[in-house]
Amino acid sequence: METATRPFKKEKKKPVTIISIDGWEIYDTRPVMPEEDFLTFCLQNPNMRIEQDKHGNIFIMSPVSLNSGHHESIVSGYLFMWNLQQKKGKTFSPSTLFIMPNGEKRMPDAAWVPNEKIEKLSDAERTTFAHLVPDFVVEVRSPTDNITDLKNKMKEAWIANGVRLAWLIDPIEEVSRIYRKDGSIVEIKGLDKILGGEDVLPGFEFDLSVLKE
Repeated sequence: METATRPFKKEKKKPVTIISIDGWEIYDTRPVMPEEDFLTFCLQNPNMRIEQDKHGNIFIMSPVSLNSGHHESIVSGYLFMWNLQQKKGKTFSPSTLFIMPNGEKRMPDAAWVPNEKIEKLSDAERTTFAHLVPDFVVEVRSPTDNITDLKNKMKEAWIANGVRLAWLIDPIEEVSRIYRKDGSIVEIKGLDKILGGEDVLPGFEFDLSVLKE
């Protein structure tokens, strides 16, 4: 294994695998880790949040700050309470790994999957990492997140694989971006607005002003 570290820079030299760890990159000259090996790697490191993009690059997620953790819990809480009343699906925590059709293996900060998709899963699929595309996901930017990487994640990991509605909430710049299944993106400035679940989550609303508290 030949490795070198340097400040994070978006480059890729095939067939090198890039392993990103909290703003640094390790260049690993071994072949890209196949899905089975990647999932085994995740199981062997249960205390780490690990993602893999469609190119095979691996991302080890850093812990978030107190404020960021609070922001994530607020969004998840609102989504959970809506679903508790509607009972139309299931919500998932930021530690849930979803395997996408194009090979992306990602964990959103909040996710919702309708009952009809859940019911199609076998018992075995429910007790491991499932090949499952959520209908709705949320990403909340923390100070350690690169906004360009997050935007790419929204398009390449979520929308490209069939997620119907995705929110990228940026409390730092006070901007929210709404990604829809048709490829459209709407930018909403300020934390004085209310985001709606549209036809994906009828009746669901999230008041961005709570992120100021």
